[in-house]
Amino acid sequence: MENTSIHYRNITVKGLNIFYREAGRADAPILLLLHGYPTSSHMFRNLIPQLQEKYHIIAPDLPGFGYSDAPAHDQFSYTFDNLADTVQGFIDQLGIKRFAVYIFDYGSPVGLRLAMANPEKITGIISQNGNAYEEGLSKEWEPIQKYWRDPSQANREALRDFVSEKATWFQYHEGVTDPSLIAPEAYTLDQYFLDRPGNIEIQLDLVKDYRTNVALYPKFHEYFRKYQPKVLLVWGNKDPYFLPAGAEAYKKDLQDAKVKFYDTGHFALETHAAAIGAEILEFMVTLPA
Repeated sequence: MENTSIHYRNITVKGLNIFYREAGRADAPILLLLHGYPTSSHMFRNLIPQLQEKYHIIAPDLPGFGYSDAPAHDQFSYTFDNLADTVQGFIDQLGIKRFAVYIFDYGSPVGLRLAMANPEKITGIISQNGNAYEEGLSKEWEPIQKYWRDPSQANREALRDFVSEKATWFQYHEGVTDPSLIAPEAYTLDQYFLDRPGNIEIQLDLVKDYRTNVALYPKFHEYFRKYQPKVLLVWGNKDPYFLPAGAEAYKKDLQDAKVKFYDTGHFALETHAAAIGAEILEFMVTLPA
């Protein structure tokens, strides 16, 4: 029965409680799942059962998200460097030596920082709407980019609706052909965590720091060119934030990257988990041991 159970665990990393989901045999190849905004490892609830028979799945909640600690923004520096540093501590404490990584949304710049810092550990990368090229940024980023250019209090205040119930609903539903496939508990749980006291400041700090990810894009591309990791791109083609051009752009640096589009929005696993899971299983068998 070990292979069919998902375990819900906690570990202390750099003084923070980090919650994570774990499944599969301990001696199986590892796949690290990194969630995005505004969700948590809960987004992988339909994917993990498909993968756990053959792979050791580990899916942490990032600091400030899900069931991991969310210290106040004046007590913890909510930057993507710091999120990556925490995940680095997480994999070090778990003794993870080799792994493939699934990156999505905010998990993309976190995972790519990990890959650059640990190229010898990475067996492959699965990017599900995990952007790494400016071509992928849609017009939805314009108010955020305005805040990057002028991080004034007025521009910060203008983004407060970014964490609203309406905005979360939009992220889940925009571009989805059949909205009856969207599980309401997914966006309800996300909104519960977003609405915690002080969380809006955490999220606005991360929105501000996202500019560092765009600045790192050339470094990510250097990593791709130098190490040529095997990459699978599974992409909702109607994502309002990360355009299909962002998926195709990976091919500029990774000629063998496989791109697969799905007729859906940002949270592609909500509508296409079975198809994406099958694609991942095909991809994983091609990776080095």
